[in-house]
Amino acid sequence: MSQTRLVKVANKKTGEVYHTSKNKKKVERKLKLMKYSKKLRKHVEFAEIKK
Repeated sequence: MSQTRLVKVANKKTGEVYHTSKNKKKVERKLKLMKYSKKLRKHVEFAEIKK
């Protein structure tokens, strides 16, 4: 996976971080994804943060 396409998405409440890829040519806004939180044991919103 190309490192230039790799972005971090984090949950503000728990501080958990996932890594995912992003097509920067097509997606100009910050990503917001529903991912599973192991600490909360449910799906919550993760938002893109700086590397």
